[in-house]
Amino acid sequence: MDDEVTRIDLALPQTQCTRCGYPDCAAYAHAIGRVGVPINRCPPGGTEGIARLSLITGQPVQALDPSCGVEGPVTVAVIDENWCIGCTLCIKACPTDAIVGTHKRMHTVIEPHCTGCELCIPVCPVDCISLEVVSGDRTGWAGWSQAQADMARTRYEARQRRLMRERQEHEERLEAKARLKLSDLAAHSLHTDAETLNRKRSVIEAALERARARRAQQTGP
Repeated sequence: MDDEVTRIDLALPQTQCTRCGYPDCAAYAHAIGRVGVPINRCPPGGTEGIARLSLITGQPVQALDPSCGVEGPVTVAVIDENWCIGCTLCIKACPTDAIVGTHKRMHTVIEPHCTGCELCIPVCPVDCISLEVVSGDRTGWAGWSQAQADMARTRYEARQRRLMRERQEHEERLEAKARLKLSDLAAHSLHTDAETLNRKRSVIEAALERARARRAQQTGP
């Protein structure tokens, strides 16, 4: 990110809630700094957040866009352990890895790591997740500290690296399996007619090429 985009990103609360219409705070910061998207699309930052972004970008202070939500107190997710079925959907949705648990076992939220993004709520099939206010009447940056924002960003970035690593490892396993099939195919070539052999080899080589292309796309230039 360039200097202005970095400063914009630092002025966002890093809840990674996607209410702005972008996949994360960094993407919204990039859209503001490089495309000129309005600075009033972050409910967690609220009025003070808009003022901070105005100072950085020169855009005028304006009211929060109601289509993105409303400014409110800081909340954390709470899981009703009596109803949790251990589906893991909330774990997959949490942008900061603030929910722990295993398949078919009760999950729980690590409160200091939760940003109150609410992304876990719609994916829960048994509606066992609720929100608890933790900032009293304080809203936006008045209830959310820079230290919390920094920790949320760090945890989000760590999660993104983990997910990318897991995707790469998955692709490598698939590629290894495809190579093994090619090896097995060569070993049994004497017992397979040429047309069938070539067809199977083409399918496997195409799978290998797709795996290489996906890995190259993930790692970037």
